[in-house]
Amino acid sequence: MVLPLPIAAPSSETAWPLNPLTQSVKSALEKSQRPTILECFSTLTDPRLNRRKRHLLEDIVVLAICGVLSGADDWVGIAAFGQAKYHWFKQFLSLPHGIPSHDTFGRVLALILPDEFQACFTRWIQAVALNTQGQVIPIDGKTLRRSHDRRRGQSAIHMVSAWASANRLVLGQLKTEAKSNEITAIPELLQVLDISGCIITIDAMGCQKRIADLIIQKEADYVLALKANHEHLFQEVTALLAQKAVPDGQEPAFDYLETKTKDHGRLEIRRYGVTDELSTLKHTAGWKDIRLIGMVESERTARGKTTVERRYYVGSLEKDVALFAKAVRGHWGIENSVHWVLDMAFREDESRVRKGHAPENLAVLRHIALNLLRRDSTVLGIKNKRLKAGWSTDYLVHLLWG
Repeated sequence: MVLPLPIAAPSSETAWPLNPLTQSVKSALEKSQRPTILECFSTLTDPRLNRRKRHLLEDIVVLAICGVLSGADDWVGIAAFGQAKYHWFKQFLSLPHGIPSHDTFGRVLALILPDEFQACFTRWIQAVALNTQGQVIPIDGKTLRRSHDRRRGQSAIHMVSAWASANRLVLGQLKTEAKSNEITAIPELLQVLDISGCIITIDAMGCQKRIADLIIQKEADYVLALKANHEHLFQEVTALLAQKAVPDGQEPAFDYLETKTKDHGRLEIRRYGVTDELSTLKHTAGWKDIRLIGMVESERTARGKTTVERRYYVGSLEKDVALFAKAVRGHWGIENSVHWVLDMAFREDESRVRKGHAPENLAVLRHIALNLLRRDSTVLGIKNKRLKAGWSTDYLVHLLWG
């Protein structure tokens, strides 16, 4: 599939008017050796019958990416955005029968194989992401609440995502049929990611010996949340850390760090502690390269009420409480920087797209848009960046090319 559009490395014969912004981006593209986003999607297989191909697949993909980037949250919105910007899109897209209808967007995106769509996304990220080595990569799942269809017996889909905390990019995602299937989805996601030298953090659902072993095989480290699903190890860890949690004036085997933050009238004190003295633990067999156990105690005070919560972890890191604290804080970032933003700025939990592979493929489009918006340094929130992309084709081109 050849992509005759400026997003995919325009040729010198491209005949659209260039203002100074697009001219500078065009020059940067010509010098760049990295494939562009649409070049990475050029290997998609068209799932339609030949007799039903009134619109080019590349046109549909371009319009869908631009629409979601510019504030559209469903197929109707994408089609409406295309109609509003028809003359601009016509400068570099074929559009043999005009802008596709919303039904066409829905039908085609429901047919595209999600494995291919995900693979194209991964190729793009690997091409544009800065070196991820050494940074924290949280992996966590999110349910798309309204993607269920009771009439067809279809439950809401659950997407597991990997987030590069320093680059602030979604590195990949994978659909599971239910939250419990994260145990099988996480290894599949890890297999396609380059995580060498990184610290992988996962919540208790992914605290599994097989997952820890795979992370070590891929030359990364892990910090995994430990709960009572590993009953005996959890009891041993909580008992050991309870003995060592409070320094008593002696030389402790327990490294300790405390932080305080105050925001909007709420005071939060976090106490981190780790130890690598694991000789008394009897249930660490099968855990690859387990080197430390750790605890985080969060004390929150708001409106005169104080609550305390403790969380426990196992990890392959050397005993370094500051690095452990960085890993734990980094994991919380996927909730704030990905899941919350997808709900607030993209209204993901309100999406009623349900047919075929469409919910999963639309989730990938949101992740593409989120990554492109994150890469832009304009001082605006994600929601307002989407609005600006819808208003300004110059800004839209900047997001796609910059």
